[in-house]
Amino acid sequence: MVLRHMLAVTGRLLAAALAAALLVSACADPGSYATPDFAAKSHVAGLDRTFRLGIGDKLKITVFGEENLTSQVEVNSGGAIAIPLIGEVPAKGKTIGELKDALVRRLGDGYLKNPRINVEVLNFRPIYVHGEVKTGGEFGYKNGLTFRDAVAMAGGYTYRAQQNHLFLVREGGQEQRLPLPSDLPVLPGDNIRIPERFF
Repeated sequence: MVLRHMLAVTGRLLAAALAAALLVSACADPGSYATPDFAAKSHVAGLDRTFRLGIGDKLKITVFGEENLTSQVEVNSGGAIAIPLIGEVPAKGKTIGELKDALVRRLGDGYLKNPRINVEVLNFRPIYVHGEVKTGGEFGYKNGLTFRDAVAMAGGYTYRAQQNHLFLVREGGQEQRLPLPSDLPVLPGDNIRIPERFF
């Protein structure tokens, strides 16, 4: 009977100790936090994962069944593309899907019945890498490009480079500090600055 009582007390003490340990570990580091989800613009203004069209992007617009309307166009300095029949259509800042929807609406408004359209990017605008890299400048964009790849394209870090963060200006936004490593993809038009490390 005494042994059973001692085992019960010991079990309760172990459970209490475990609960206390979990509570302490949860509160041990008030400065730690989860990496922000850059897919949500609200966390860091201007940084998201969505490719949006910009000046200099070259596109192929295919209107199925209408060869005379199929064309290759470039987003001009005014941020628009010129399409036969309907003239200029705003493109800058739109996703591919948003531009496609706009073209369907415009062509369907008195020109074609149920137009079927495909929008394909032929040539993306370049990215820019500068600061503490060996050969900074303008570089061609490639799908799947990471920030590590971008630094490598610029010849790698200098010995003075800060390697745990960089500064990024994304189309239409302001310069933002981005911790490294990051799973945020490089997008066309990105301007990447590698800062100097202070010893």
